[in-house]
Amino acid sequence: MPECASPLWPCAMTGAAACLAGFDGISIVIHGSSGCYYYPATLLHTPLHGTFINDNDVIFGSEQRLLELLDSLEGNGKKIAVIMTCVPAILGEDILSVLSDYPVILVDAPGFSGDVESGYKKALLALAPSIDTSCEGINIDGACLLDPFSGGNVQEVLRLMGNASVNVGTVFCSDLLEKVKRAAPYTVGTNGDFSSGIGTCLGGMLGFGEIRTTFGKIASVCPGADPTPVEKEIEREDERIVRACDKFLRRFDPPRAVIFSNFSYAAFAEKTLRYYLDADILAVGSRNKPCNSLFQGEHVQEFSRMKTLINDHNPDLVIGSSFERSVDTGRAFVGLTPPLRGIVRLAPHAVAGVTGTLSFVEDVLNACIDRKK
Repeated sequence: MPECASPLWPCAMTGAAACLAGFDGISIVIHGSSGCYYYPATLLHTPLHGTFINDNDVIFGSEQRLLELLDSLEGNGKKIAVIMTCVPAILGEDILSVLSDYPVILVDAPGFSGDVESGYKKALLALAPSIDTSCEGINIDGACLLDPFSGGNVQEVLRLMGNASVNVGTVFCSDLLEKVKRAAPYTVGTNGDFSSGIGTCLGGMLGFGEIRTTFGKIASVCPGADPTPVEKEIEREDERIVRACDKFLRRFDPPRAVIFSNFSYAAFAEKTLRYYLDADILAVGSRNKPCNSLFQGEHVQEFSRMKTLINDHNPDLVIGSSFERSVDTGRAFVGLTPPLRGIVRLAPHAVAGVTGTLSFVEDVLNACIDRKK
């Protein structure tokens, strides 16, 4: 992982916590400093436990502090997972030996070992997921607590699958812990950057075209599936979006936009803005390394580079996180990637599914109209 003065994308430790915390029936221990605890705690908004090691522990060892915390968590009926952070990893303590008498899951994911996706995959691998060939449902993938739209994405895909008479298998990673061992043979995604790799992927749920294709594949492997209600809904809502965008374009010029997000969402935003609003996409910055060789944007993880792109292109619409919003509050802004600070969100919001596309276009139109006013 390259050095960066102001990283915009979390580290492997946060990714591991995001994966594990999504499962009901597990207690997560962050074995590290207070900073290593509070960073994922404030991003994930879920209960975590920390050892809060200090300078004395660095000198004399942190094993005892970890064992004391584990003793206090025993008997709560939950599996315990310990995530290693940078300091104990650098100290070289034999934590695996220390934990030999405890039935815990150890995830070695210090921040310097990679980005959030690598930690996410390490944690999921530690859970040893397996496929149950007798399961007739379809898994839902890409539900990562780091993503502020994760809960809404899951609800939306559950709704669409219900309308299409499709049973749901395991939700990675937002489900009961025991369902990790009973995953279905097939999977659909909500956010390709957090793919579990479990089962055969039938496609994603970002954008109307992708949804149509995915449900067509679902129908080919699920004899009882009926994608017709979903197809009709897409046709109806597509017409609504076209009417709303045409009305906007009769009053205003197409937006000039810069987009910063994880790769899957950034690609979705670019395609949607071009298709419905004929937007001029000035720059696209992917927080993580693009997983598509055709991607024309840039891998951007430094605040200085992000700020330069915004200032040089001078867009009237910025899509990103609180970092991008802080550069210039005078531009229209739509939040699409964490962190999204300074706003209250209680109801689930989606990017995936039919509702996700409607919500994104709605947010863009309202933000642009407000700025024009």
